[in-house]
Amino acid sequence: MAETSFLIRAEGVTVIRDGTRLLDGVGLAVAPRQIVTLVGPNGAGKTTLVRVLLGLMKADAGRIERREGLVVGYVPQRFQPPPFLPMDVDAFLRLAGASSAGCRREVLDGLGAGYLRQRQLRALSGGEMQRVLLARALLRTPQLLVLDEPAQGLDVHGQQELYALIARLRDETGCGVLMISHDLHLVMSATDQVVCLERHVCCVGTPESISRHPEYLRMFGSDWEGFALYQHRHDHHHDLHGNVIPHGQRHGPECGKECRHD
Repeated sequence: MAETSFLIRAEGVTVIRDGTRLLDGVGLAVAPRQIVTLVGPNGAGKTTLVRVLLGLMKADAGRIERREGLVVGYVPQRFQPPPFLPMDVDAFLRLAGASSAGCRREVLDGLGAGYLRQRQLRALSGGEMQRVLLARALLRTPQLLVLDEPAQGLDVHGQQELYALIARLRDETGCGVLMISHDLHLVMSATDQVVCLERHVCCVGTPESISRHPEYLRMFGSDWEGFALYQHRHDHHHDLHGNVIPHGQRHGPECGKECRHD
């Protein structure tokens, strides 16, 4: 693979801790404008692989290659601010590094979260915190966006909104995206390639092909299929914390309209 064709690549990565093999010969690559999703059960090594890719953990074998000068924006699996921390969103974003007030405002506005700028961190909902963490990562102008279980704690509508937002960010910025998820249910429409991991790579491919792969079905079963493929049209959408938003609006109070199914 040519140097310019990927942002980050792993080959034969093996991690052993306390006699337990956490990763066994894992390979993966992420290219610009590509969304790659790691799926697998708990304990499959997804977060361990990301930590190795980011240089936060050393592998016992294998090789990691990164594009020279690669800038990474990272959204962790969990971030819980101290309950009595007197810090608003804008002050939190300033901790990400040098940035102007106008830049921070622009990034929040682009995520539909400009109204959160003066909100206290401790008062944010789960969906609002995800947008703030995304804003913090985007202030780095990343070439690679790494998201560890970004939809954790969100309801179905919040997950749909988040995955649509991630796909839009990829389209607008041209960054590559590496995302961790427990399953394939709602990431299908926002993923180019799926890597199914269970300490080793079980299968790799498009969401449609992986969803029928014997290894995926062994781990997750086939109950997802009707849920994932069921599609219908609404006269509204939902934001990250479940509010109903009429089409044409990015965020706002509940519109009170009912969902129309075709």
